[in-house]
Amino acid sequence: MFPSCVGNADVSPGYFVRNPYAPMTDHVPDLTRRTCPVPRTDTATIQLAHGGGGRLMHQLIERVLLPEFAGGRTPGPAHDSAILEWEGQRLAFTTDSFVVSPLFFPGGDIGKLAVYGTVNDLAMAGAIPRWLSCALVLEEGLPMDTLRQVVASMQQAATEVGVSIVTGDTKVVDRGKGDGIFINTAGVGTVPPGIEVSPARVRAGDRIVVSGDLGRHGIAIMSVREGLDFEGALASDCAGLADLVGALRALGGDLHCLRDLTRGGLAAALIEIAEQAGAAIALDESSIPIEPQVAGACELMGLDPLYVANEGRLVAFVAPQAEEAALAILHAHPGAPAPACLGSVTDGPAGVVELRNPWGSGRLLDMLSGEQMPRIC
Repeated sequence: MFPSCVGNADVSPGYFVRNPYAPMTDHVPDLTRRTCPVPRTDTATIQLAHGGGGRLMHQLIERVLLPEFAGGRTPGPAHDSAILEWEGQRLAFTTDSFVVSPLFFPGGDIGKLAVYGTVNDLAMAGAIPRWLSCALVLEEGLPMDTLRQVVASMQQAATEVGVSIVTGDTKVVDRGKGDGIFINTAGVGTVPPGIEVSPARVRAGDRIVVSGDLGRHGIAIMSVREGLDFEGALASDCAGLADLVGALRALGGDLHCLRDLTRGGLAAALIEIAEQAGAAIALDESSIPIEPQVAGACELMGLDPLYVANEGRLVAFVAPQAEEAALAILHAHPGAPAPACLGSVTDGPAGVVELRNPWGSGRLLDMLSGEQMPRIC
């Protein structure tokens, strides 16, 4: 595949890529038609990459949303849920929207995704999920049977993870304006006493444990879109993580931080936490669990599995003395099919995540500026 942004005004100067199919000429290349492997991050309009979990999404939050919504407060470390004090209790509160395409995919659908995704965000704050809201944006012409199937799937997922859908809203938009169904869910949970799970608690020496193999969700979505068939079924890892987090809470104060690996995959989650913790991370490449079908699909489509979305995997940052106990908990739980210790937090420069291979060399992971896989959640 050759770069497709030739002639794009939103590229940096000094680089150009010649069309390999164009005839050779003796004249100097027209540098007004040039490309750059690093796209500009200051854009005048919203791009797909603003929803991809990478650099543009973080800039959108930090430059546009937080200055208005923080209300003069100094925001704490970004986390999957806000923690609110209320009459002696700590409540976790979160919200999320789901625009996945297609609506149904191997291993799940937009309804399950909406419930699991919001419940998982609550769980990453150490909370016990309690209640959800559900707002549906429906497109004129959507088959009623499709809506019934999605709603039934939401209720089934809610029953499974032990939450109640207690309020909601519906809106309908013109035909061609809504892509079937968009779902917004908000969730409330309670944080047990003594549980403090946050990027602010990450320390040098912490061990980083992942609950299972990576990249399944993104590749399951793309396989449907691109019509790819694999030997053996490749299904999304779409699942609730609240019960798994409940088991990890047995670690007590040795459980420092949790993050589910959604948009941006493992790489984006670790970079974000390293930046917020003011620390660096060293990863052992050989310890990262990736199924052969996922690795093969990523190679075929030119994707990096470390940046591919997941919807049923988490990373836990635990004190060094708790590594074996954390792995034992994960190995004993059906929601953690391939747990592994990936590496550790170090005293290096803030936000630096290095992937080290068995031959002693390494590469630095960075936030993506573009969008690998749009509309995957």
